[in-house]
Amino acid sequence: MAPRIAGVMSSSVVTATGVRRSFGAAVVLDGVDLTIAKGEVVALLGGSGSGKSTLLRILAGLDSDATGDRTVPSRYGVVFQEHRLLPWKRVLDNVGLGVPGERARCRAALAEVGLADRERAWPAELSGGQAQRVAFARALAREPDVLLLDEPFGALDALTRLRMQELFGRLRARHGFAALLVTHDVEEALLLADRALVLDGGRIAADLTVPLNHPRAPDDPGFGELRRRLLDLLGVPLVSR
Repeated sequence: MAPRIAGVMSSSVVTATGVRRSFGAAVVLDGVDLTIAKGEVVALLGGSGSGKSTLLRILAGLDSDATGDRTVPSRYGVVFQEHRLLPWKRVLDNVGLGVPGERARCRAALAEVGLADRERAWPAELSGGQAQRVAFARALAREPDVLLLDEPFGALDALTRLRMQELFGRLRARHGFAALLVTHDVEEALLLADRALVLDGGRIAADLTVPLNHPRAPDDPGFGELRRRLLDLLGVPLVSR
């Protein structure tokens, strides 16, 4: 699938139309249509093997065998579940990948994620949460209009995950970027996203608006009802007590 790069920003910064991807006889994506508005955070959920990461990789231009059409901004960043830092480069040099000559911008991005004092560290010297913050700094240094996030907090312990979710919220409020967040975590989707999409049968099977003000917490009024609705859309039964 040949990507089209958006030169003039419109109300939608990301679009996908009729995206199809198969692996042999297995059709994973069967005509997906998707839009993400400027500044909007969209969570993408679905069962294992439903094609969430496949769709994100297509939008990121990392899968050339898909068909259909996609439009993305010329400036976007990608953050994976694994930080994917190069072990032979120091932290600042990892942040600078793809933005050569922008040392000041990279230092500013490190400062935003709370790691201004670790620019000379090696990746092996970082904790898991610190390494993932470096991955976010690397994406921020590109000054993205949209972030494509593939379970970026999935490998972190529970407390670090909560801190990273809070950091994401602060960065989003400060920079106003749009984001597609692939996640298995229903609460994470409701805490961070403006909309939650459910991918099933190779297509977007449900689109749930999350009409809650930021910052959010699981005990906010309306949060529990939204959680029940989303679990129901995912086919997850509630355990009665």
